[in-house]
Amino acid sequence: MTEANTQNNPQLEVLRIYVKDLSLEVPSAPAIFQKDYRPEISVDLNITHSYLENQVYEVVLTVTVTATIEEKTVFLTEVKQAGIFQITGFPAEQLDHILEAYVPTVLFPYAREAISNLVTKASFPPVILAPMNFDAIYRQKKTTVN
Repeated sequence: MTEANTQNNPQLEVLRIYVKDLSLEVPSAPAIFQKDYRPEISVDLNITHSYLENQVYEVVLTVTVTATIEEKTVFLTEVKQAGIFQITGFPAEQLDHILEAYVPTVLFPYAREAISNLVTKASFPPVILAPMNFDAIYRQKKTTVN
């Protein structure tokens, strides 16, 4: 393949996937362990990205999970799952979609596993987050902005 073809051929390369930040709080322990464990679970997502250099980007998917029983916080956990990606050859209008939808889809299983493991280490049953449709989230966000 010639150098010109390589430059025009869209490519996304995963350079690194890592946990940037990880936290767990169990503010009502140990009293909360005496309660019947049927929590309400809420999940919040946030996606940020930054340009590093040479078509290399860092994308951070923040997943915050809060469990409550009778308006008391059982646990609050937050994972900032990050990745460094080299993205070349895509038109500018596709780049935002890649950073806001495609890459978070790559990062989400890692964040889901980290949350499940962390909650289990606090002696709670694992939280298995349902798959997320980041394409739909991206489209909804774009519709709201416009």
